[in-house]
This record gives sequence, C-alpha cells and structure tokens, in this order.
Amino acid sequence: MTLRLTWVQPEDLVAHELRQAHEDGRAPHTLEFQWLSHGGHPAPPASGASPTPAPHLRPLAERLLADLAALPSPLAPREPGGLDAIVAACPDWPRTPPSGPCPADDRLRGALHAAWLGRAAGCLLGKPVEKLPLAGIRALARAAGNWPLVGWFTARGVPAELTATYPWNRRSAPTSLAENIDGMPEDDDLNYPLLNLLLLRRYGPDFTTADVARLWLDELPAGRTFTAERVAYRNLLDGIEPPLTAVVRNPFREWVGAQIRADVHGWTHPGDPGAAAAQAYRDASLTHTANGLYGALFAAAVTATAATGTADVHQCLAAGLTVVPPGSRLAQAVRLGIDTARRHQDFDTVADRLHDALGAYHWVHAVPNAALVAAALTHADGDFSRSICSAVSGGWDTDSNGATAGSVAGLLAGHPDRIPARWTDPLKNRLATSVGGFDGIGFDALATLTLQEVRPV
Repeated sequence: MTLRLTWVQPEDLVAHELRQAHEDGRAPHTLEFQWLSHGGHPAPPASGASPTPAPHLRPLAERLLADLAALPSPLAPREPGGLDAIVAACPDWPRTPPSGPCPADDRLRGALHAAWLGRAAGCLLGKPVEKLPLAGIRALARAAGNWPLVGWFTARGVPAELTATYPWNRRSAPTSLAENIDGMPEDDDLNYPLLNLLLLRRYGPDFTTADVARLWLDELPAGRTFTAERVAYRNLLDGIEPPLTAVVRNPFREWVGAQIRADVHGWTHPGDPGAAAAQAYRDASLTHTANGLYGALFAAAVTATAATGTADVHQCLAAGLTVVPPGSRLAQAVRLGIDTARRHQDFDTVADRLHDALGAYHWVHAVPNAALVAAALTHADGDFSRSICSAVSGGWDTDSNGATAGSVAGLLAGHPDRIPARWTDPLKNRLATSVGGFDGIGFDALATLTLQEVRPV
C-alpha cells in the first residue's frame, strides 16, 4: 500500500514548482518537458497530491526540484525578500508614531472581541464552498434563494444533481451549513491566530522566527498544517533552519498561508502598521517568500490601522499598501481589486473581472486572494455583512478570504453588538481547536487575552 502524504512528496511538488516558475518568470520549459515526457502529471487544480501515486518518479522529481531551485527569477529586483530590502522598496513605509497613550481598554477590548468574532464568522461562511469554482458557489447559493449571498449556505432546497456536480467541502459541510452550525469548528484560519497569541504570551513581541518554529513543533499537530506550512514543518524535522524552511522544496511559498496568520500582529499594534508588518515578517518568513510574505505584511498593516477605531476601510487598505513593494504582483493585484470595486456597482461583475485577470493563479495563491479581499472590503465600504459575503462570494480561498475580511470589518464595527446577530449567535461563543489550552474557549476570553499583548505606541 502506498501512503499519500499530501503537500510534501517530491513527485507531487514538481508540478506545483513548475507552475510557480512560470509565475515568477523562470521559464522552466526544458525541465517541464523532461517531467511531462517521463509521465509526470500537471499540477492538480485543488489538492496537494496527484490523482494517482507515482513513487517511481521520485528520483526524477528530486533532481528537477533542485534544478528548478537554481533558476533565477527576473522578478526578484521588484519583489525583494529581506525585511530591510522590503522597507527600502516601499517609499511610504510607515514610521512608528510618537509614543502616546494606549487606546482605551474598554473600546479596544470591544473591537478585538468583534475582530475575533468577525474572523470566525467569515471563515465559517466560506468553509462549505472551499475549493469550489465560482460557478459552483453561485449555483448552490442561487438554488437555495441565497444570491446575492446574504446568509449562511444551506443544503435545504438544493437539488441533489447540483450537489453531485458541485459537492460541498467534504470536511466542512457537516459543521458549517446553516442547518448544522453549532459553535465555531476547528479551522487553520483560527488555529494560526491562536498560535500567534500564544507566541506573544510565551516569547513576547521580540520573538524570532526560530521561536515561531519552536512553538509550532511544541503546539501544532503536523496534520493540521497544509501547503507551505506543512513543507516548512517537514523541513524543520529534517534539520533545516529558517529562513531556508520557506524555500527548500516549497512551491507553496507564495500562497496565502502567511496572510491568514497575520491578524494578531495587527490587532496588537493599533496605529502602528509598520511595526505590525515587521512583526508579521518574522512570523511569515518561516514559510513564505516574496508575495507570500507581502500578503502577511499587508494584512497586518490593514488590521493595525483598523484597530485604531479612527480610520475607515479605505484608509486601512491604503495603509496596507504602504508595506508592500509597489512593483510587486501583490501590490498590483490589490490596486486592481480596489479600482475594480470602485468602478462596478455589482460585485458579481467585480469578481468576474478579477477572475479574468488573475484566474491563472492557483486558487490558494496570495496574489488573487489579496486582490479579492481588497475588492470586497472596498465594495462593502465598512458594512460587516457585505464584507464577508462579498469576500466569500468571489471564490478562490473562500474561508480564508472571509476570515480576513471579517477581521477587518469586525474591527471597523468596533463592538460585537454592532455585528448582526445572525452571524454571531450560531458561534455560541465557543471555538474548537487542537491548539493546546484553547479548545472550547470563548471569543470574549480571547479578546481579553489579546488585549494583554497590545503594544502602546
């Protein structure tokens, strides 16, 4: 019997690395020909492994991965890696403001409570349709009379032949459809914020990337990691240290994983987006490079600005762009998302335009997902329900996008009472997780713990 270890076996990584090489301009045509001519498969569209095992291709895969890693990217000058180089590439990188009083505890606690709830609600909304194409998401919601999307997905009234064509996410549907939600189920989009809260409590704000690695090995089950995080975890167990953990046989290093980990860095730096981004960098560099890093910096700066309680969503997004190299693909995509949302009143049209422009990327890549989150937040103009519904209805990584949009929109709402109860009541103030010490915790308790880690500016 062949054991399939998704996201890490060399014969499954080659096709993803070939795709990455095309995206960053390395022109891997000769190596791609070798792979395909020996029976290698193209990159699977949704999963971490090919449909059939191919262990006989492993020696070839290992050689090709080494050869691909040696190809230089022509995009490197405008997509730098080190933090100093990123700061140098950002002409408007925000300076740390003069020291002042920390935001009032009661106000900030309410905003953090709303941010945790918003992140959970947005994630939960997107869970049952994760991995589905845009057409499938729309068809399922329309069949239930829920399009444009305004509430939880439901299987009630949806024809069986439609769910056969567009099946609900197998793992998530039992806990995330309207008829079966009972608290917030476990999800990596909530596990990583919990881990980063634990990171700050254990190591303080001056943690290193090695501290992130230690925490993961101590507290994060390997089976709860995916894509770049699983590769980095494997690299750690192989004795590879950061930042090489992000690049060795890691074709997912520009995907969205670091972005979903960044919120706590912003939540704990209200009014200091530069410091939030720098802290997010130390976390993200364990697993990601280039646009994968930039997605984390962007999310951290956006949430740090939203946490002040004095900025609107458009100012928050503008702050996010100040920490992303302006010539990078992620910055260009975010600007496209914002501009497209401003030009079209119908969000379906916005999503269609973004899919036309960015649909060649994998559905978990940071570039299209950051663009969609920026578009959803712009289009919703601060409205919580529209923010998460737009982010999810635009497809791609639906639960991650809903979570990020919900976090920002929750901060902007400023208090749980300002989020419609239809999104918060089903959560029952209960979060399931495999992160030790947190299973069953309430979002109010998480807000209090997060408040303790806030850094005054």
